[in-house]
Amino acid sequence: MKIAMTGTSGNMGREALKQTLELSQVEFVRILLTRKKKNDKLAKRLKKQYGARVQILRGSVADREICKKLVEGVDHVIHMAAVIPPRSDADPAASEECNKRGAMAIVDAVKACDPQPSYIHVSTVALYGNRDEKHPFGRVGDPLLVSAFDVYAMHKLYGERYCLDAELKRFVVLRQTAMLYPEMMKQNISDGLMFHTALNAPLEWSTSRDSGYLIKRILERDDAGEIEDFWGNIYNIGAGVRGMETGYDTFNDGFAIIGGSAEKFFKPNWLATRNFHGLWFYDGDELEKYFSYQRDGVHEYWKEIGKQHKIYALGKCVPKGLIHFFLFRRLLKHPNSPMTWVKNGDEARAKATFGSLEAAKALSPDWKDYKLMAKGDFGDYDALRDKQNAVLLSHGYDENKPMADWTMEDLRAAAHFRGGEVVSETMGGLYQKITWKCHMGHEFAASPFTVLRGGHWCPVCCQPDPWRFGKLAKDIPFFAQVWYDSHDKEDDAVYGYDSAGKAQVLPPEDEA
Repeated sequence: MKIAMTGTSGNMGREALKQTLELSQVEFVRILLTRKKKNDKLAKRLKKQYGARVQILRGSVADREICKKLVEGVDHVIHMAAVIPPRSDADPAASEECNKRGAMAIVDAVKACDPQPSYIHVSTVALYGNRDEKHPFGRVGDPLLVSAFDVYAMHKLYGERYCLDAELKRFVVLRQTAMLYPEMMKQNISDGLMFHTALNAPLEWSTSRDSGYLIKRILERDDAGEIEDFWGNIYNIGAGVRGMETGYDTFNDGFAIIGGSAEKFFKPNWLATRNFHGLWFYDGDELEKYFSYQRDGVHEYWKEIGKQHKIYALGKCVPKGLIHFFLFRRLLKHPNSPMTWVKNGDEARAKATFGSLEAAKALSPDWKDYKLMAKGDFGDYDALRDKQNAVLLSHGYDENKPMADWTMEDLRAAAHFRGGEVVSETMGGLYQKITWKCHMGHEFAASPFTVLRGGHWCPVCCQPDPWRFGKLAKDIPFFAQVWYDSHDKEDDAVYGYDSAGKAQVLPPEDEA
């Protein structure tokens, strides 16, 4: 096998490269590294370790000529490159270059190949947007409601949509959930990003090691001719029940390795109450049945991180009040911290994150005033995490049918549930575009697969920027069924940026 990969300097990509090269049938892996200095050392190390089995190109994934060279003559292309938060928050242009234009360039390069290689597109759980205790379980086909000002998810949404619209011959989309990796603790104590995590956000964690192993297993089983029915679909990468937590649990697990907990190190009013992303995957076992890749448990992996970084154990000897003050309280002043938005009167970000500036200022700093899913305040926690009890979102059509059995009636029902209609009178194949119309009258081309299986809808009004889901929910039941879990029905604010790039609630005349 001849493989091309992007994103191999990242956490999932590093593991995917290492584990893929364990396969004897892999002739070489051609990778693309940006021209950063840190990648100079990586390139030297890889050549020393693997020799000719690693071919290295240098440049941007948005460079179309580089992408053509990357995919030329290979059997499989795995696109994992991403600019993720907090960097995407601080540098939206870098996010747009990699997550949107880079994805487009790779897809176009694959499509131009003859024969076309198989294409694996790694997307993200962030497309689903905010969830809480009302609908903690989600699945492929659910609404894609990217949280306001989450430029990473916004650009990844465009990248995934472009992949689905490309009509590639052999592709798969993998939506990666939250990921644990060895350097996670260190990399998350220098930015206000951790405070974006809502305490009751359902989070399903996988590890970078398991996600890399998944890529290895896909290549291994495909080479053996065992998974032809796997292709042409979208899947959620998760970890199963051993990875299912909430924001509150996650802080407790991470802080345990330095001798603390969420309640010892934080005040609850420091954290967002909505506008995050994460869910528990109802359909996470679909990939597991194919590849048996879920090996790591979250609790065990955190302990492993603690053993790998002995310095964290020193935290157990430091008074918790000092860690609270010098390590975490200082981050409240970071520009990416919700408390900074509140202090500075950033109405748009405060409204998106808390409901309003006033609501943020009224939050109690006392833990006893907070209802927590992890403590059973919304019912038995184990029962909530049991997918047999899951309350699933409707997709608007007969979901018990196999995709191959969809009819025009299914398409019309799905369009109606989205407030729109099907313009075309007939459908071709699952992946052949037809014409749809949204409730605002925009006509657009998309395949039945993109809409019904992917959860995508109108590319004009339903893809940010701006973020207008509050308005859209009034006319789109598909959105309303989850949007109103965390928003009042009167809350129809539209979020965007002014000409200087500052976040704002858009005035009515600028909302369209």
